Amino acid sequence: MRVMLQIRLATSASVLAMAVAGFMTTSAGAQTSGVPTVGGLDISNYAPRTIIDPPSSLPLAKDVGKRAHTNVKILVVPSNDGAPIAPPRPGGVSPALPPTSGYYYETPASLACAYGLVAFSPGCPPNTLTANSTKGSRAIAIVDAYDDPTAFKDLATFSSQFSLPAPSTASFQVVFASGSRPPNGNATGWDIEESLDVQWAHGMAPHAQIFLVEAASNSYTDLFTAVDKASALVAAAGGGEVSMSWGGPEFSSETGFDSNMKTANVVYFAASGDHPGTEYPCVSPYVVCVGGTGNARPKGQFDGSVTWESTGGGISAFEARPSYQNGISGIVGANRGGPDVGAIADPNSGVWVVDSNNSTDTTYWYIVGGTSVATPVTAAIVNAAGHFYASTAIEQAQIYATLGTEGGGWDYVTFGFCGPYDGTFAVPGWDACTGAGTPNGLSAK
Repeated sequence: MRVMLQIRLATSASVLAMAVAGFMTTSAGAQTSGVPTVGGLDISNYAPRTIIDPPSSLPLAKDVGKRAHTNVKILVVPSNDGAPIAPPRPGGVSPALPPTSGYYYETPASLACAYGLVAFSPGCPPNTLTANSTKGSRAIAIVDAYDDPTAFKDLATFSSQFSLPAPSTASFQVVFASGSRPPNGNATGWDIEESLDVQWAHGMAPHAQIFLVEAASNSYTDLFTAVDKASALVAAAGGGEVSMSWGGPEFSSETGFDSNMKTANVVYFAASGDHPGTEYPCVSPYVVCVGGTGNARPKGQFDGSVTWESTGGGISAFEARPSYQNGISGIVGANRGGPDVGAIADPNSGVWVVDSNNSTDTTYWYIVGGTSVATPVTAAIVNAAGHFYASTAIEQAQIYATLGTEGGGWDYVTFGFCGPYDGTFAVPGWDACTGAGTPNGLSAK
């Protein structure tokens, strides 16, 4: 089981020959150069454009049906004419970090533009846009494994950089599902997953309350204990979403966990994976399965969504077709198909994430992709749209009711392919690359 996350790493001229040093700040905020690691992996040994899996992303046969794994992938990026690559600070808010000239990685404002959460600005340029989403209410719970001790600090840094509302102890809470602090996730890569999830849920729905529910480990048992806790928190807050960016190969007893995703007034979102094929819990009929897309940016100008060839998708081996998919029975047959929708995941059009290494007191900016981006982004857009349904089934009924209708709650993607040997093509309506399509802003169901 894997969390669907890819990271494109920012680099510094001081190690241009190695082409992998990251932009780093100390706790005092000074800009320095260094060689960041993810999950203990020294990324200074890899050439630019290399995609790297930290230990937490390696799917092991012995873990199938037992443990979850992240899909963290680091895509090394060459330096920018000798300047450290760092996110833009739109509007020139001081103190500004060096903008990344020539690179067009997504910011909260550029994705809000691309997905219709704010007024459209031609090209949705990430290095200059300042208009963020102003939406969000009730609650979003993020479920991840292990502890990210700097989650609040990193969310505050992210919010300051992009002029989002600062988190407070009331608006952002870390909850230990087992009642005690889990082991630190820095050594595996789970910490970056958690930073990604909370930062981009906040970026798309800045006025929603966010709970980060940390499981004691990445075992299915511990993760679904955390899902139960997250469900109770969201329900008590008046309803909302639970985001689960982790997933893994299907297994015959997976249906035994489906009952953990049935809490009233909670809608569940899960990632389809960063490899061809189906994954659980995304194929559960009780979740919205979120696949991955890319943002086409010729010369930096947003020109729409395309498929991401590495996204997960297909037909479940063990889950029966839910009634909301009856309209695509001719495609999926008697079993559940996924994904249901898609959103930004391709690391080539990735998003900015900040993460700290608490043992060295350093902070790095990364470029991140994978369906671990797509999942919290989609959950938060639905939250921002203000559609709080009593169950995932009702949410899904709304998604499939507008299937193939351009301009509905989801915009279909018609360019690209995915799957084994790139054998699945995007088409109007439903397909196993992008489902019913990408979020259509405040119309998203």
